[in-house]
Amino acid sequence: MRHLLSAADLSREDAIRLLDTAAQMAATQSREIKKLPTLRGRTVVNLFFEDSTRTRISFETAAKRLSADVINFSAKGSSVSKGESLKDTALTLHSMGADAVVVRHWASGAPYQLAHSGWLGTVDSPVAVLNAGDGTHQHPTQALLDAFTIRRHLVGRAGGAGRDGVGKDLTGLKVAIVGDVLHSRVARSNVNLLHTLGAEVTLVAPPTLLPVGVESWTCATSYDLDATLTGWCPDAVMMLRVQRERMSGGSGAFLPSPQEYSRRYGLDKRRLGALPDHAIVMHPGPMNRGLEISAQAADSDRSVIVEQVANGVAVRMAALYLLLAGGSSAEGTSL
Repeated sequence: MRHLLSAADLSREDAIRLLDTAAQMAATQSREIKKLPTLRGRTVVNLFFEDSTRTRISFETAAKRLSADVINFSAKGSSVSKGESLKDTALTLHSMGADAVVVRHWASGAPYQLAHSGWLGTVDSPVAVLNAGDGTHQHPTQALLDAFTIRRHLVGRAGGAGRDGVGKDLTGLKVAIVGDVLHSRVARSNVNLLHTLGAEVTLVAPPTLLPVGVESWTCATSYDLDATLTGWCPDAVMMLRVQRERMSGGSGAFLPSPQEYSRRYGLDKRRLGALPDHAIVMHPGPMNRGLEISAQAADSDRSVIVEQVANGVAVRMAALYLLLAGGSSAEGTSL
């Protein structure tokens, strides 16, 4: 694995290896000294063309916990704001000796272009590219941390599957993804990865917030949240942020009103009570409390939203480790 660009690119074996490595990384984070020397001398660049808090800090923390040098690059206040192209930015980073570039970009496909253009290195010596979100296309590490969280809570707790489900996929589990699917790279990535890992997925949204061609995705769709929760009985419910900033013409073209959306598609106390006893509540963040999720649901005992953030560090440590050290003990240190 030279790059991590799309959840759709991951085989079942690749995904399980990443999740198992993340479990090892998570175990090291309970130690008094959390740093590992694995990537000492390597340079990781966070190249963010869109605003981000959780993802950027998570990747920075992950790289530093592996002892890599980290350079944070924001398009705002850089030469990009003066008109510098993606190519020239990439050539600059390569000349500075970057070993990996974590890129978030407003344009779908930008990470793929960086990985395959040759701007960041040669075919024999490429710079690893990790997609931290591109447009409405993909966000593979978010899907991985979501799968990691689901596996820790719902796999391996009974029947002798093993601690936290290590080595296991998600076969037999049901996940409902609810809300603004149209603008969500998280939804696309999760559908890809959860299907690969054997889970069943149902997308729940109003017709205006489902993309054209969704019938070809490896999932089911529904317009009725209550029917999905009570009839299908999902093991995990993932609420999506309503991305009003991506809605050209304003949110009124997609939603009748925020109040009506919340009434039909928001996760509130009543719907929370309709879930199976073991079911968990998820959200990729940031949340619009009172719109797609109520405070009671977000802060309930079923919520694993804060844990998702913590698990993101372990998953991104695993991705950097496998891309830059190859998972080889010869190039790193045993976990």
